[in-house]
Amino acid sequence: MSVVIIGSGHNALVAACYLARDGHAVEVLERDTVLGGAVSTVERFPGHKVDRGSSAHIMIRHTGIIEELGLERFGLRYIDCDPWAFAPAPPGTDLPPIVFHQDLDKTCAAIAAACGDRDAAAYRRFVRVWGPRTARVMRSFSGAPTPGRLLRSFWGLDAKNGGSALSREFLQSGDALLDSLFDSERLKAALAWWGAQSGPPMSEPGSAPMVGFAALMHTLPPGRAVGGSGALSAALVARLRSDGGTVTGGDAVTALERSGTGWRVRTAGGRNLYADTVISGTHILTTLDLLEQGGFDAAPLRDWRRRIRVGPGIGMVVRAAASELPRYPGATPGESAHGLQLLVTDRRQLRLAHGAALAGELPPRPVVLAMSFSALDPSIAPPGEHQLSLWAQWHPYALADGSSWADHAEREADRIIAEVEACAPGFAGAVRQRFVQTPADIEREMGLLGGNVMHVEMSLDQMFMWRPIPELSNHRVPGAAGLYLTGASTHPGGGVSGASGRSVAHLVHRDLRRTRIPLLNR
Repeated sequence: MSVVIIGSGHNALVAACYLARDGHAVEVLERDTVLGGAVSTVERFPGHKVDRGSSAHIMIRHTGIIEELGLERFGLRYIDCDPWAFAPAPPGTDLPPIVFHQDLDKTCAAIAAACGDRDAAAYRRFVRVWGPRTARVMRSFSGAPTPGRLLRSFWGLDAKNGGSALSREFLQSGDALLDSLFDSERLKAALAWWGAQSGPPMSEPGSAPMVGFAALMHTLPPGRAVGGSGALSAALVARLRSDGGTVTGGDAVTALERSGTGWRVRTAGGRNLYADTVISGTHILTTLDLLEQGGFDAAPLRDWRRRIRVGPGIGMVVRAAASELPRYPGATPGESAHGLQLLVTDRRQLRLAHGAALAGELPPRPVVLAMSFSALDPSIAPPGEHQLSLWAQWHPYALADGSSWADHAEREADRIIAEVEACAPGFAGAVRQRFVQTPADIEREMGLLGGNVMHVEMSLDQMFMWRPIPELSNHRVPGAAGLYLTGASTHPGGGVSGASGRSVAHLVHRDLRRTRIPLLNR
């Protein structure tokens, strides 16, 4: 059976690999000349391999996809980020930093030194309770979000409490969870900033499990793909081609229309491809536009668009080439440079930034996550140089005063670098070159509408069987048999997991097998 896949994001490529491995004829169409969507790496500065989107890969290493597809045979290699996170001391103090090692004992010792013995003991309990819970969350991510599957994923967890702790604590906010466990605002702020990498602030209901993912890092920490984030996509493309699949870049799909029992896929280059099955890995709103261009009934499309909430935008990033790593007081580069540098010491900064974004304003102070993976993988920077990604939240896509992001990009980049400078004096002077990606740039370059790297908001009402809305939540479009959905717009959402791609591949393979059986029995 022929399968056309729209978009070459990592979920689309994962789906393509599974289907090609199972013997289906697969072609991936990509509008960009760079493959991999937001999981891609390009040369921004001479000798620097710079990520366009994601940098640290957290979830995919817990899914088994890398092993199932044998991606190591196609050049993929990960280096553990250990320590996996680092929270510097408040500027102007002589307090020790908080260092999160994969080793729980080392982490608790660091927390005890920075925050006290009580919080160290509380963190140990947090990992003991939330480690198994988060493992079940990952299990729920590995298939379609049907009620039965979700029940099986969590069955028996917290059974001694009749399941009450599971339901209550999963539905609470991340801030409520942190306040119930810890005393130190520094520790709460670091873990809240970690949890907020999913997009929503930790004040939202249902955000507690995002904090809970910290517990899973003591089993397997985030990984850095050697050569850059795009090494994952490159390995997937190589795997796909080895099984006879094809990938075409630089030719955007312009319309999806019915053709008999299958689909006609039209491209900007004038191609008309006919396929039994189509999988769209683009943003869900882009997919709906393609259907409208192909003559699909406009009424449901309008209704679906109206109910899908992209959100105000999440953030922006500065990619920097520097002569040296940030030097945080009281920490060695081995403690600070290998993982996610959580540059916040008070949750008020997080709350003010998010509130400003909701109002269409720039944050009073950018909240910065610094990553310096050239310390782990020297191949991404020339000798004697380092490379950093400085991600900052929250920055609105649309500014309330009607101004253009082009008017603010460089000044906001200065403010982001200044936040690192405040924690690591001397860093600003070490920056040699920089590349700024505002929310508008993120949308323009990678098709991430509204500058939202998660496609649509990862709020409780747009997760699991409600992502992006109930009608579209099972990787299908009503009234469009043979068309399937994958990518961050679908369960389990954004981040580098590949789970959506594997789920839709299994669904397509199962559906195609069912259609063959009646033919064989004739």
